[in-house]
Amino acid sequence: MWLVRPAQPDDLDQILAIAGTQCARLSSTLPKQGDALAYKIEQSLASFAGKISAEDDPPRFLFVLENTETGDIAGTAGIDARAGNGQPFYSYRRDALIHASHELGVSRRVEVLYPSHSLTDVSLLCSFSIRPELQGTEAFELLSRARILFIASHREWFTARMAVEIQGVQLEDGSVPFWDSLGRHFFDMDFETADQYSGQLSKTFIAELMPPNPIYVTLLSEAAQNAMGQPHQITVPNFELLQREGFQPGSYLDIFDAGPVLEARTDSLRTLVTNRPTELHGTNEDVGETCLIAAGEREQFRCTLTSVAETLDDKLKVPVATWKTLNRTAGDRVRIAPL
Repeated sequence: MWLVRPAQPDDLDQILAIAGTQCARLSSTLPKQGDALAYKIEQSLASFAGKISAEDDPPRFLFVLENTETGDIAGTAGIDARAGNGQPFYSYRRDALIHASHELGVSRRVEVLYPSHSLTDVSLLCSFSIRPELQGTEAFELLSRARILFIASHREWFTARMAVEIQGVQLEDGSVPFWDSLGRHFFDMDFETADQYSGQLSKTFIAELMPPNPIYVTLLSEAAQNAMGQPHQITVPNFELLQREGFQPGSYLDIFDAGPVLEARTDSLRTLVTNRPTELHGTNEDVGETCLIAAGEREQFRCTLTSVAETLDDKLKVPVATWKTLNRTAGDRVRIAPL
């Protein structure tokens, strides 16, 4: 079975192995260095335990996808309770200016990018990576949506709005059209190096050195203009899943690669709307509707996929393996949500 649970220190080496895959390299918030990743796991465990206050050092949560039969870790997913984690969270905001001359009878709409930190302190889904062979599977959906069930059980920790950055266009040779056309002119580093710094620190150091003035899109290369708001091909399955969840592209772009930033009202997310709390009562070995099922609070949180059957008196029955995976007993509260 597949299980989503909080990341533990013992997971470090396996997460580092995932961080070396192509999909993980597209997640700037998943550190690729052992010390940085160990600190992220430590901070996550403190957040799950409620030892980090939202005011002083906003909670940051890291989950892993585990194969319970082998113990192998196949993916990661995270939530930052507050984007920016106490610092400004920078993006580019797309807008337009009208340049007109009454005498010449000329009027032209010019697209402009404004540096913005308007998304600072909204809750942020992040650190999503999964082994390539699992893309598009039920395990893929489980890993992404388990975070929403965690939010449902701990709603007070998260804000009314949510956002998620989707990595933008990167060519096969490793070049990033938007970065090469804009950001690279202000830094003596390639995209991968800047992305690594972002994973270790934050994007604030980049934004502080970027020009504070509006960027006229017409001055960028054609490749950079075409890349704006477009997801990397590897991230398309995640992009589409998040859209089904209720996220939509807004007016913001990633400050590095101009990938789309998706936004949603937290309480309108599909999993929050369709999930419901219930209690475990009995076992069911028959084939039933496949659902996400989550149990436990804080560091005891667990989420998996299971076959669900309900009696006429609304008692929930699941296979014995699900009981064991969730470490639950009869009468325990769980949350279920349809796939």
